[in-house]
Amino acid sequence: MMAAFRLTAGAVLLSLAAMPVLAADKGVPDAAAIERGRYLATAGDCIACHSVPGGKPMAGGLSLATPLGAIVATNITPSKTHGIGNYTLKQFSDAVRHGVRADGANLYPAMPYTAYAKVTDEDTAALYDYFMHGVAAVDAAPAQTTDLPFPFNIRLSMAGWNMLFLDKKPFVADTAKSMEWNRGAYLAQGLAHCTTCHTPRNALMAEQLSKELGGADLGTWHAPNITSDINSGVGGWSQQELVDYLRTGRTANKAQAAGPMAEAIDHSLKHLSDADLHAIAHYVKSVPAIRDKADTQSVTQWGKAGDELASIRGVPLPQNLNKMSGAQLYDAQCASCHQARGEGSFDGSLPPLFHNSVTGRSNSNNLVMAILDGVERQDGRGAHAGHLMPAFRQTLSDEQIVTLGNYVQKMYGNPAIKVTAEQVTTLRNGGAPSNLIGLARAGIIVGVLVLLALLLWWRGRRRKQA
Repeated sequence: MMAAFRLTAGAVLLSLAAMPVLAADKGVPDAAAIERGRYLATAGDCIACHSVPGGKPMAGGLSLATPLGAIVATNITPSKTHGIGNYTLKQFSDAVRHGVRADGANLYPAMPYTAYAKVTDEDTAALYDYFMHGVAAVDAAPAQTTDLPFPFNIRLSMAGWNMLFLDKKPFVADTAKSMEWNRGAYLAQGLAHCTTCHTPRNALMAEQLSKELGGADLGTWHAPNITSDINSGVGGWSQQELVDYLRTGRTANKAQAAGPMAEAIDHSLKHLSDADLHAIAHYVKSVPAIRDKADTQSVTQWGKAGDELASIRGVPLPQNLNKMSGAQLYDAQCASCHQARGEGSFDGSLPPLFHNSVTGRSNSNNLVMAILDGVERQDGRGAHAGHLMPAFRQTLSDEQIVTLGNYVQKMYGNPAIKVTAEQVTTLRNGGAPSNLIGLARAGIIVGVLVLLALLLWWRGRRRKQA
């Protein structure tokens, strides 16, 4: 019965998605049209980037860390002085789907227009209705503006990037696939922009679509492999387990959301319909498998309950607390919540550390980031819902985090995966810097030198002819 309902709902939504192309701007839409646009904006997680915690929705101002520098989200309320209130439907569509503002300037792909390009004309029009009539106007500009280093401060540089990497074609349904698969693909590739985070990028920061959902670093956090591989991805998850994770951020004995994924769940995914969550899960489980070499078994099957309490009983702490053992650090900082043997809390709200994808994966960044910044959740309306795990950034030194992280990996995760001092220092300081700025500047220098050489050659030839 539920499967039939999901397919029926998917059929209705896809039929809506196939309706006519962008029409001219019209008058005030009815409440149903605005509500439809609100749902789509929620699927697109617009509020997460375009609102600061405790601020007014869609008013901008949030500073988004990228390898090229901070990009400040703009005001996208219908303010006619500081927002998008003067945008026509076509201008709105060009910004959302093609990364071009109303003034002709290019947006940076931190705004996932490369994914939103998949959004149909009908859904784009519904989004426009919502932003123009369902969002309160805020007549104020963000306190900061984006100021990237040369040459990326020249927005025109993005025009060349778009020519190389932007596919402007909206989503086209695959008639050989089910309605549920198509609805999931439309959402995952488009508004939900799963590939934006979970797909690795090349040297020019474009997605490597041949490795779709194969996992990628996001500055400090790691967006894991979520392909259908049974070891590295979600091939061993049931569709219902994926749906539960997308709705709550937790699946028993497998994973729990933190960092950017927790934000995506709180602001977006948990508000989607059951049919749409099932469609996304159905699609994700169909993505071709990609396996990480280090994953010799499922990332959710590593480790078991255990402790080394006997080794520290009666042993005094060292005078230099940086020299505490992993067992001492775990007992002091972790055991009160995760239990002495790593079993997690009795009610299941705090996960066990074994049979946990965070400790089982070949990339230990998320373990380090959970220790540094903790795990916090929002209530989906912009209010803080509390910490599931406290941050130890101010409590533990880099050396202590290395010791603790390696103890957790040895006891409860994949023991072959290590936490290193360089890794912890880099993550504490915001992630590894990008070499793209240097490459771009070097490319400009080479281009100028080639142009000068051609000019000198041309002048020499003219002189010989004279």
